[in-house]
Amino acid sequence: MTQEELDALMNADVDGLDEEIAGESEPEAPKELSEADEEKHVGPFIQKKVQGGELPFPATHENKMVHQLDDVTRESEEKAGEIFDIVENVSNELMEKEGNIQNVMDTLNSNVELFQKLNEKFPEVEAFKTALERNEEATEELNAVLEMCKMSGDDLMNVMDIMQFQDIHRQKIERVINAMRALSRYMSTLFEGQIADEKRVSSAQHLHGDEHNDLASEDDLEALLAQFGKK
Repeated sequence: MTQEELDALMNADVDGLDEEIAGESEPEAPKELSEADEEKHVGPFIQKKVQGGELPFPATHENKMVHQLDDVTRESEEKAGEIFDIVENVSNELMEKEGNIQNVMDTLNSNVELFQKLNEKFPEVEAFKTALERNEEATEELNAVLEMCKMSGDDLMNVMDIMQFQDIHRQKIERVINAMRALSRYMSTLFEGQIADEKRVSSAQHLHGDEHNDLASEDDLEALLAQFGKK
């Protein structure tokens, strides 16, 4: 149905209109989408290039903004909890190892004192001198390991402090979600009508001056004829 035919119908000049409608050719079958178009096909929509970008995605679960933000906050909180648990376990293990290292350190210090006395009393015995040197080297290496454990523990504490910002980010996202939901409720209230949508007159698909070629559907024609019949 073209615009001229609609104009003729509106002017009550319907002579020969039925014949023209009956003589219209059958609509062409939809063409198969190419691979490139199939990649752009999202749900019942095909994205088309328009001014300023592309048509928006359909309102499916994965495309709803608040749903996605809720998923982000929930998943980030879960992962942050898992990270905290891991960091806490590693920190506890380091503290336990520090205690073990300190016990070994006490033993090595006792050995160093003993071999120092033996080396001073029996300088001619090479075994005492060698044992003293080895225990002193072991003591130095163990001190380095103990210092590294302490530094690692401090780093883990810094990690836990930094992770506190994750909770701040979550709160910021939740504030955005609350603002979006409040705005959505406000817009819904603002655009409320007293007439149910199913009782409203359907909108024309093609008006004079439109650049697209969408024509009125059979349902639109029947609704329009029904309105004329009631007058």
